[in-house]
Amino acid sequence: MEQERFAQQLRFLLEADKEKNILRQTHLTDMGRQENDAEHAWHMAMMVWLLREYANEPFDVGRAMMMALIHDIVEIDAGDTYAYDESGKATQQEREAKAAERIFGLLPADQRNELRQLFEEFETYATPEARFARAMDNFQPLMLNVSNDGIDWRLHDVAKSQTAKRHANTARGSRAIADYSMQLIEEHTEKGNLRDE
Repeated sequence: MEQERFAQQLRFLLEADKEKNILRQTHLTDMGRQENDAEHAWHMAMMVWLLREYANEPFDVGRAMMMALIHDIVEIDAGDTYAYDESGKATQQEREAKAAERIFGLLPADQRNELRQLFEEFETYATPEARFARAMDNFQPLMLNVSNDGIDWRLHDVAKSQTAKRHANTARGSRAIADYSMQLIEEHTEKGNLRDE
């Protein structure tokens, strides 16, 4: 075992543990508490594996699962940007790029480059793996919002158009899940959980 390499890997793993402290706006099923980034990533990785049959195209499941697991690690430094926070989104890319440089930089060069590439690939929808992982990133909070009867949407006064716009991108990875998402959005607009402009 190369001691310095192992030490770098352990530093990264301990840093990654901090993702458990980053709270998201979405609450866990049954409104117990807000979900954290690590829980979101774990749930997404499970969804990639379980729902893979609904992907638009064949993809490497393990690669997509790893994308799901690391995609929000940058939020340790950059913080969570709520999906409907337009002012936060204006600086998100810059904040996350700086965070990626520091956090992935803790790793040995080969693993740093590999994880950074996965992170960039996910961000740009560049591959079938990224497109399906991104679809799961959109669908996971929708699933939780639905399970909680839309309370998080109501708390943030989210409009149907905002949610529909987000789920238009879901179709890039899974048209079937995007169609299902739009049905849920319609149902929750009719129920008053999403604002209908």
